[in-house]
Amino acid sequence: MRTIKIFDTTLRDGEQSAGVNLNFSEKLEIAKQLERLNVDIIEAGFPAASKGDFASVEQIAKTIRSASVTGLARAVKSDIDAAWESLKEGAEPRLHTFLATSPIHREYKLKKSKEEVIATAVEAVQYASKMFPIIQWSAEDASRTELPFLAEIIEKVIRAGANIINIPDTVGYGTPAEYGRIFSYLREHVPSIDKVHLSAHCHDDLGMAIANSLAAVENGATQVEGTINGIGERAGNAALEEFAVALHIRKDFYGASTAMNLQEISRTSSLVSKLTGMTVPANKAVVGKNAFAHESGIHQDGVLKNKSTYEIISPELVGFHSNAMVLGKHSGKHAFKNRLSELGLTVPDEEIPALFTIFKDLADRKKEMTDEDLAAIVLEEKLSKDQRFYELMQIQVQYGTNQIPTATVTLSGKQNEMLQEAATGAGSIEALYNTLEKCITGEVHLLDYRIQSVGAGRDALAQVYVSLQYEGQESSGRGLAQDVLEASAKAYLNAVNRVIYLKESKTAVLNV
Repeated sequence: MRTIKIFDTTLRDGEQSAGVNLNFSEKLEIAKQLERLNVDIIEAGFPAASKGDFASVEQIAKTIRSASVTGLARAVKSDIDAAWESLKEGAEPRLHTFLATSPIHREYKLKKSKEEVIATAVEAVQYASKMFPIIQWSAEDASRTELPFLAEIIEKVIRAGANIINIPDTVGYGTPAEYGRIFSYLREHVPSIDKVHLSAHCHDDLGMAIANSLAAVENGATQVEGTINGIGERAGNAALEEFAVALHIRKDFYGASTAMNLQEISRTSSLVSKLTGMTVPANKAVVGKNAFAHESGIHQDGVLKNKSTYEIISPELVGFHSNAMVLGKHSGKHAFKNRLSELGLTVPDEEIPALFTIFKDLADRKKEMTDEDLAAIVLEEKLSKDQRFYELMQIQVQYGTNQIPTATVTLSGKQNEMLQEAATGAGSIEALYNTLEKCITGEVHLLDYRIQSVGAGRDALAQVYVSLQYEGQESSGRGLAQDVLEASAKAYLNAVNRVIYLKESKTAVLNV
């Protein structure tokens, strides 16, 4: 049984999803959960891209000890230097450097000949090998590269010091047969191929990312790259939870497995969905809410007689459990803290009292407090406490079918001043957002608004996600409350506060 290494790029390629805007605390929380999921490699970001990316990668590398943390770098010395400075204190520092190899990229993007591309790649790997013990080299757009040239450049970067060779299907163009053939070709035509690990990185533009990743495994790949929930640029990446479960269920066919802790899949998927604002489709394989639902009478009858008739994956395998009322308004602080620990939520002792107060307040109003509720309120409070330049103090909305919706809002401003405004709109949300815009300095344009429930029942928490443009910068935000209007206001302010936080962080860095 071969073990396939899992390279998670949720924090790099996944964060490049349109509308996703993770802050430092959110990235660190996801990295800790990926460590609990037991992925082998975490790609924490692109250190040379910005001061913020550098700081995030550096802190994640210092924090994560049971997974190797890596950062992306172009084939440029300054990128490689930035990656080393951010990763050098990691448990196992590694570099991920890349260069495009396909004819279309060589001609239009790089404007380099084959010989120049080889020279650039070799020089970058040789330079990096002076610092990094592990170097992964990627041939960007490998699936549209001539195979003889791909074999030639791979042989030369291996000789230069590369330890892992990644074959990306960058635009999701390949079919399983074609993509698998690339791996078998390289194994036959690259003399030094036995000295390295082969990695697959597939995008889902044609819906074949998982099929292509599995085809790579069939043809010798020993590492697979992807993201949680398959998020990423355009149509996304291979969904790692689908890949790992496919290997587990069909180990009879693939003869391979991963070291992933499959019971952490549900929790990891939920966390990434909450923090990115990217809702998991109900019919999504492995983690969608309908993945284990059976409506057809024939299916229900079969499942009742024997689950294996229509259910090849048990919910428990990937960490889905029935939502029982684990805590309530009579629960004590010790039980609250223990449950947070069991849920994998690391909270410093000094923050427990404030979180416990919020929990008790909600427990007084809610009939049932589930693990999902608990995780939602703790994450919301924990990850937004440093970004409250504008804070909601009070809202009042008047609405009736025969009257104009009117909202009154009281905020605490950036200088702790009290701001109060009122406005109208075509509906309650528009009236609320028109009022908030009057309170906030600067122009705000709402781009998207979505709402979903946390858990079930008429007293379920409302989770609102918004995307907006503030002071020329696109931002996303989320808000959580029992009341939809309160959650909507919190989401709007969260998105605005993120922009202010990023601008103030950049100013602080420039002044150092």
